[in-house]
Amino acid sequence: MLDRIEKLFIDVATAAIILLALMIFADVIALNLFNASVPDAVIIVRELMVLAIIMPLAAATTQRAHISVEFLTNMLPPKLVEYFVIFGTLFGVFALSPLIYSGVKELMHQVNTGSAFYGDLNLPQWPGRLAFVIGISLCWLRLLVMALGDIRTVWRGETLHFEPTGH
Repeated sequence: MLDRIEKLFIDVATAAIILLALMIFADVIALNLFNASVPDAVIIVRELMVLAIIMPLAAATTQRAHISVEFLTNMLPPKLVEYFVIFGTLFGVFALSPLIYSGVKELMHQVNTGSAFYGDLNLPQWPGRLAFVIGISLCWLRLLVMALGDIRTVWRGETLHFEPTGH
């Protein structure tokens, strides 16, 4: 189930990147040919960037494709490294929790006040906040599932496979 949602979020991020490119292209053409910009292009690009960055986080987490520093852990016994991997995953769960709380609080504020961006189109602010909360929440859920799975694997005495799948 999570895999399907992550795939959908990757598709959303891909569409956002394509729309970003088209929006920037259209704005550059409009500025150079018509001496006018696309209405609220900067706001739309900024909101699309949220989708492009946040939506694929859970999929990157699933593949363990985040940046890691291994120069110290490469010198440690593999069993100890497994505990560091579990610690890092649990740390991610706890680190994302305040972001989710703050994001939900901000989303509720935007929905309740009906805040809109200053610009020609008066675009509402809540859709970008909602995308942030959904993307970070899915990443949090994926981290939690991975941590529990890793703990179960180590508890059974099996070897934890934590190499990134993309390499």
